[in-house]
Formats: sequence, C-alpha cells, structure tokens
Amino acid sequence: MKKVAIVIAFKDFRDEEYFFSKQVLELNGIKTETFSNEKGLAIGRFGGEAIAKSLDDLNISDYEAIIFVGGNGAIIFLDNEKSYHLIKKAQNENKIIAAICIAPIILAKAGILKNKKAVVWSSSIDKSGIEIIKKNQGIYEEKPVVVDGNIITSQNHEAVKLFGQTIVDFLKK
Repeated sequence: MKKVAIVIAFKDFRDEEYFFSKQVLELNGIKTETFSNEKGLAIGRFGGEAIAKSLDDLNISDYEAIIFVGGNGAIIFLDNEKSYHLIKKAQNENKIIAAICIAPIILAKAGILKNKKAVVWSSSIDKSGIEIIKKNQGIYEEKPVVVDGNIITSQNHEAVKLFGQTIVDFLKK
C-alpha cells in the first residue's frame, strides 16, 4: 500500500485542504499519516481536529509523497529550516512533493521551485505569495493545480479535490 505524509500546522491549518485531500487519497486506497510541528491534537482554522505525529518522527524514505497543507498556520509554524530539510530530502529521493494554498511558499523557500512552474494562493490585495515564488526563481502560473515534474501545487481550498486527485493519479502511475 502506498503511503503519503500530510504535513499540517499544529494551529490554524486550512481544514478543507487537509480533510478533503486525506479523503480523496484514502478513498483511492492510499494510506495517509499526519505530521505537524508539534505532536498531539492539531486544530484547524475552522475547528477541525487531527491527531498528528511530530515532524521529528517523519522519515521521508517511508513515503511516496509529502503534502504541505495551507492556512495561516502553515507560514507561522512550518515555514522553517525543518520543513526545508524535509522538502529537500524528498526532492533528493524523487518523491512527489505537493503543497496547497499558501504552502507553496515553503517549497519555494526550500529552493525546489527554481525554474519550476507553480501556483500559490493570492488575492487582489495580497500578491506576496506570487512575489516569493518569483523571488525564488519559480515560474508562477495562474491555474487551480500546476504540475511540474514531481511537484504538484494548488491555488486554494476550492481546488482541493482536483489537487487530491492529481496526487492520486501520480501515485498510481
């Protein structure tokens, strides 16, 4: 059975992005395990709850893919060297690396979006995510889901089912 590590912030992850991605994967026979910056009961922006293992216990080699979920907490708790290290290790092992909403910023800062197409959450008044993608030499594309090699990025919670299905399709190849 294929296994996927889903990484969420311990506080204020985006509920739909986590729960719907997890559901799509599991309905397709893919085992998921949840990790966070802390171990225990993680709480989403809208009150959703998830039991999470610590990122310290995440061994990338045990998984076919790693997914970073967005939400305000992603930038506060996951935009750091620990996440960058995991992402680089996943890239070195040619794993599928996926991120949704604001989380593609973490991929960009880890250095894996150089010369890669990606999408990130933005709004008419906040284009900072796009600027960070470009600053880290990524190629921004305005689409719900963008795939470039082993990297899958998604714009926001509205595209979560397509995001999840795209990951499933890649895992079934």
